[in-house]
Amino acid sequence: MDRELERPVLTACRRWLRPVARWLLRSGVTWKEFAELSRSVFVVTASEEFGIRGRPTNVSRVALLTGLSRRDVRRAQDDTRSSPSLAAEESLNHASRVLTGWHLDSDFLAPDGRPRVLPADGPDASFAQLLRRYAGDIPTTALVKELVKSGSVERLEDGSYRALRRYYMPRAMDGRAVERAGSVLADLATTIEHNLSREPDEPSRFEGRAQNRRIDPRHLPAFRAFVEREAQSMLERVDDWLSTHEAPTGEAGLRLGIGVYAIHDTTPGEPR
Repeated sequence: MDRELERPVLTACRRWLRPVARWLLRSGVTWKEFAELSRSVFVVTASEEFGIRGRPTNVSRVALLTGLSRRDVRRAQDDTRSSPSLAAEESLNHASRVLTGWHLDSDFLAPDGRPRVLPADGPDASFAQLLRRYAGDIPTTALVKELVKSGSVERLEDGSYRALRRYYMPRAMDGRAVERAGSVLADLATTIEHNLSREPDEPSRFEGRAQNRRIDPRHLPAFRAFVEREAQSMLERVDDWLSTHEAPTGEAGLRLGIGVYAIHDTTPGEPR
C-alpha cells in the first residue's frame, strides 16, 4: 500500500470499526471470531475480485494481496467451502462455552436431553462444576453476573441455576433486524468504496451528509420529528419512482435505491 495513503485508511478503519466493535461486543462476538471472519472475507474478496484480466486469482497472488501465507490462504479457502459457520468451539467466548457445554455435555443434561437445573455446588453435576469445565481462567463471579444480567441464565430462589438460552448474547436482538443492519452497512460501505476507488470515467454514487456540531440539545426531539417526517416523505417519493421504472417481468434488472440515516453524536468528536 502507498505509505501516504496507508495512515488515512487505517485512521478511517479505526473510526468505522468502533461502532461495529460495540455492536459485536453487545452480540457476544469475540475478537477471535471477528479476526477469523475477517481473514476469510479477505481471502474470498481477493480470490473473486482481484484476478488479472478477469481470470481467477491464484493462491500466490491472494497471499501477496492479503499478507497471509499460501498455507493460510488454502486453509481459509477450505474452511469457507467446508464450513461457512465460524462458531467453532475454540472461537467461542467463555460465556458461550459455558452455555454450549450446558446444552451438549451429557453430564449436565436431563433424561429428555434438555439442560438440567443445576445446584450451585455439590458432589454431582453442579453449576460450579460446569464453570470449572468450560469457563477457563475467567473469574467466575463476574461471569455468573454477566450470564444472569444478559438473561442467559436464571438463578432460582433455592440458589440453583437454570439455562434460558443456548447462545450468549448480552443484548437480545431480533435476527431479522440484525440481518437488515448488516445489509444497510454493506450498502453504505459499497457506495463509499466505489466512490474512493472508481475510475475517472465512472460516475460517482450519491453520498452526502448534513450535520452541525453546535445544536442545542433541547432541540433533539424536534429534530427527530423533522427527520422522521422529511426522510420518510423522500423515501416514499423514491419508492414511487422505482416502482414506475421496474423492468418488465422476466427481464434482468438492477438493484437501485437510496438509504437515509440520522446522525447523533453524544460526545463531541466521538460518533455514537
